[in-house]
Amino acid sequence: MNVLLTGDTGFVGSSLLQYDHANSYILFSEQSMILDGVAGKARITAAADYGNLFDGIEVVVHCAARVHVMDDQSADPLAAFRAVNTQGTVNLARQAAAAGVKRFIFISTIKVNGEFTEADQAFRHDDIAQPCDPYGLSKWEAEQSLMQLSNNSGMELVIIRPPLVYGKGVKGNFCALSRIACRGVPLPLGGINNRRSLVFVDNLADLIVTCLAHSEAAGETFLVSDGMDLSLSDLLINIAEANRQHLRLLPLPIFCRRLMTRIAPGIAQRLFTSLVVDISHTQKTLGWQPPFSVSYGLAKTV
Repeated sequence: MNVLLTGDTGFVGSSLLQYDHANSYILFSEQSMILDGVAGKARITAAADYGNLFDGIEVVVHCAARVHVMDDQSADPLAAFRAVNTQGTVNLARQAAAAGVKRFIFISTIKVNGEFTEADQAFRHDDIAQPCDPYGLSKWEAEQSLMQLSNNSGMELVIIRPPLVYGKGVKGNFCALSRIACRGVPLPLGGINNRRSLVFVDNLADLIVTCLAHSEAAGETFLVSDGMDLSLSDLLINIAEANRQHLRLLPLPIFCRRLMTRIAPGIAQRLFTSLVVDISHTQKTLGWQPPFSVSYGLAKTV
């Protein structure tokens, strides 16, 4: 199977290239390296002409994106996200369909569903979309346009919405949490009983590989996780244990939590709220299970 991968230098794309594929028939096209959504290499645009790039390609795995960033300095963040994630994606898919590509796998985001879940609830694959930020909205708009294109062209579409992805080389909030947990000093982050779904990057890679040729994947939207949800407190403890350290967590006073919610609502939401995904549809439709445990994934990450 000849596969074109976009975003090969990104966290998910590069991990997919390095993943030990059980299906040895996968051949990633050498042309993958010219397609990315990062600054200085932004070839995913609404006006790009890809010529004969798709000749002989059976499946496109589209990982390239303008990713979610904190404190975005763009004058118009939504326009910047749309330029790559919506308009650029649709242009890429339209040319792929015209060239006869059979399947287009779009790596979207759980932010299409929303930012958090209520207690004892979980996001499902068929929930009404509720994107709350420019990144999530740009991905949702891309999903809608891709569905229409698939219906009109016959090119099969598979959508995957991962939550926070972690693994070797992860950056951002997860990297910051890991550094804090591995210092071995007591932290006032005990007793936080929220629930967060995460996905180890190799589990995500395994799902993508499964979707390359699975007959039941066409036309579906899949949520993905490690199948084990952790509170912030449990996550910190597990990260420390993966680094062979004992972490002491002190209870966080209620007034401190309320104060943080008032003065830094964005940080408080990421620390204290829940975001749980239901992967039963993915498991049932594909007969898929996350091959790697949370403890394995954290050990590899740390």
